[in-house]
Parts: sequence; C-alpha cells; structure tokens
Amino acid sequence: MEKREELYIGKAKSVFSTDDPDHYVMVFRNDTSAFDGKKKAQLDRKGMVNNKFNAFIMQKLMAAGIPCHFEKVLSDNESLVKRLQMLPLECVVRNIAAGSICRRYGVQEGLELNPPTFEFFLKSDPLGDPMVNEHHIISFGWATPAQIERMKELTFQINTILKPLFLSGDMLLVDYKLEFGVVVDKNGNGELVLGDEFSPDGCRIWDKNTREKLDKDRFRQDLGNVVESYEEIGRRIGVKFD
Repeated sequence: MEKREELYIGKAKSVFSTDDPDHYVMVFRNDTSAFDGKKKAQLDRKGMVNNKFNAFIMQKLMAAGIPCHFEKVLSDNESLVKRLQMLPLECVVRNIAAGSICRRYGVQEGLELNPPTFEFFLKSDPLGDPMVNEHHIISFGWATPAQIERMKELTFQINTILKPLFLSGDMLLVDYKLEFGVVVDKNGNGELVLGDEFSPDGCRIWDKNTREKLDKDRFRQDLGNVVESYEEIGRRIGVKFD
C-alpha cells in the first residue's frame, strides 16, 4: 500500500490517500491540544500509544459486530482505514457527569447517569463544536433520519461493549465521543460505520477505586504523566505496546 497525498490535518492525526481509492492511511501524531487548540504540546510516544490503543478497541468492537473503518496497523503510528464520507457530527455518551455537562447544567462531577445521556455536537472548530439536536441535523442536511437512528443505536451498543471491558481493568468509562461516516459504493449507496478513533484523547476514564483521572483530562488539568497514564489504561485491558 503506497501512502500518497496528505488529505487532512487534524489536531492529533493526519489522513493520507493511497494507491487504492477505497483506503486511506491514518497517521497518529505526537501533537496534543485542548480547549479548541488554545493549549498545545508535543508528547513523546503519544502517536504510537494512541494508534495501538485504537487498533485494540476497533478490533474488539468489530469482533462484537460493530462496523468500523479500521483495517490494520501499518506501523507504530499508522493504520490502514476504509475511505469514508464523514458526517460532521460527534456522538457523545455520558455514563458519569464530567466536563462540559457539569458546567452547562450545574450538576456535580461524578454523578452517575442512569440511563446514560446521549448528545450530538456539530464538528466545527470555528464554532466551538456546539451541541445540536435532531431537528438541526435534519434541517441542515448533516445526516438523514435513518442515519441519526443508526448512530444512536451503534453508540449505545458500543457502550454495552466497552463499559465492561474497562471495568475488567478496574476502570470506569465516564464518557466518550464517536464519529461516523459512510462507505459509498459505485451506486451511491453506503453503510454507516464507525470512523475516526477511540483513544484516551476522546473519552474519560477513571480508576474505579480512587477516581483518579487517567485520560486526556491529565493534559487539560496539568496533572502530568499523560502518555504514561494512557499506557496504564491500555495495559489494564490487554493492549500490547511493545
């Protein structure tokens, strides 16, 4: 597989075209940012850790029947993925109150949410990724009603798979965000599948017993040992970083 043109540069990943029009190479960089890019840093080994962490989670999800764009790991910081037409939305599930939901609604961090909450956000850095509802999504053409229902269905299915996985390592899956895209065939039809990544950059994970924050909040809140903590999460659930 030949990596060719750089198509997208995100906060922590880049996407390249390949000699196969149906596949891209996703590159995990050592870049780290928070607060809409206002806080930035380079963290040694982060790209490698997130690449291998994401591969492990994607493989777990696919084994449980979740359609994903992930194909295989190519190198320490590169993975082969299916080419998708991404929907401009983030799907967020919250099992425990933390972060923006506490600021928005004045609820205490650590409150267990039963049932878990689900929120849509528009993926737009200039607008600050605003929360949107299903009427916005349909009116502005960001997704169809069928795609909305499928995203919610898959996101909650993923929750039932990953909560016990992290619990097996004495960790709580507090919240996470997912992004979806469509694999378009030659007839213009396509399956909705999980895209982007699942890593500690896009979720909150706490130690079950101490409630220590093990995820990207360590970077946001200057708690230190960010990559070491990501590796600790991975080791507890069986990710091999060697």
